[in-house]
Amino acid sequence: MARILVMIPSGEVYDHDCVRWYRYKDVQAHINHYHNIGDAFVFDSSLKLLNYEKLDVLQIANPNLDDIDRINREYDYVSLRGSNYVHKDMKWSRTLEVLQRLKIPVIAFGIGAQAPVKGKIELSDETKTVLRMMADSTTSIGVRGAYSAQVLWDIGIRNVRIVGCPTAFRRNDPNLAITLPPLEKVKYAGITMRREVSPAYAQDIKRYLTFHRDLVKSLAQRFDVVLMAQGEVEEKKIVFGTPEQKEEAFEALRANKWVSEWYLDEVMEKLHRERLFYSDVVADYEALVQQKDIVLGYRLHGNLMALSNGTPSIYFTYDSRTVEFAETYQIPSFDVFSGKDFVLEEYWDQSLFDKFNRAYHHTYREMRQFLVENGADTKMVDVMQKAPEPARKVA
Repeated sequence: MARILVMIPSGEVYDHDCVRWYRYKDVQAHINHYHNIGDAFVFDSSLKLLNYEKLDVLQIANPNLDDIDRINREYDYVSLRGSNYVHKDMKWSRTLEVLQRLKIPVIAFGIGAQAPVKGKIELSDETKTVLRMMADSTTSIGVRGAYSAQVLWDIGIRNVRIVGCPTAFRRNDPNLAITLPPLEKVKYAGITMRREVSPAYAQDIKRYLTFHRDLVKSLAQRFDVVLMAQGEVEEKKIVFGTPEQKEEAFEALRANKWVSEWYLDEVMEKLHRERLFYSDVVADYEALVQQKDIVLGYRLHGNLMALSNGTPSIYFTYDSRTVEFAETYQIPSFDVFSGKDFVLEEYWDQSLFDKFNRAYHHTYREMRQFLVENGADTKMVDVMQKAPEPARKVA
């Protein structure tokens, strides 16, 4: 089995292929620090698709360059977990120095580009060079969708394969399919929350937050809901903080003009006090979505975690990342900036989810082919292999 180095991990590994945040039991150590636990979903899911006997971290912030020769001898490849690396502000620390000495492949595992609201995406020379060096080291470079593939194509990278995200395949079930129950039987709903948003990517913050607020309130009137946060500081304090920290969190939210005017009213505050969920352990989210009849909302990986466990999900798209995910997997989605009202009944349609089922099956094959052609020992099933012919009876 393989010996793997991980580039830019997101959390600590336990039980071989499970991920949780660093020092997860010492909540106070990082309660004032934002980290998106969705990144840990991707890291955890990546490991669940691979066979390996040894796993370690490739240091790019403070690397020991004299150690690279040993790394080249002792490891088979580097895995770069999928994330939003392709944008104008990406900083790569000392990655270039490391890649210049590294001789083993760097397998980019579903990376993505982030488009600005206005204008064309701009990439630094450093980002272009890093991407080209990784692509040159492998048979193919894996991206999450057509937009990311085009961005790489435009800088001369041709060996691109659209593989989506490992989170979709974490259960390693090539035959996964979403089958909708009657809507009247739906009782338990998870809502993936994203309060913090940048005007660089979301075109109308007022619409974004007011729609978010009204969606949560309407769903809470209809279903037994859990609000699923993914790492914002105030939300972490509400879930894990001392009584004083919880009140500090609400004071900070009220002091935020956007939040106080467009998001946090009395009903939302009550829901945040009573129905908010957060964890630093990926397995806790998986256990949660398995208990829900539906999971819907703003979070890429929270929604995808649900789908990967057979729970129906609807995406609310607001930037190029969410649109690209929904397009890659043909996930039913609602454009937050369309100006329309969201009507759940219009999306509770098996034919819409059948499109996801077909796209999932196709992308599963693409992900497996990507790993195989790049020399990764994978657990993914070869769905193209024909079943053996039954033995003929001899007369």
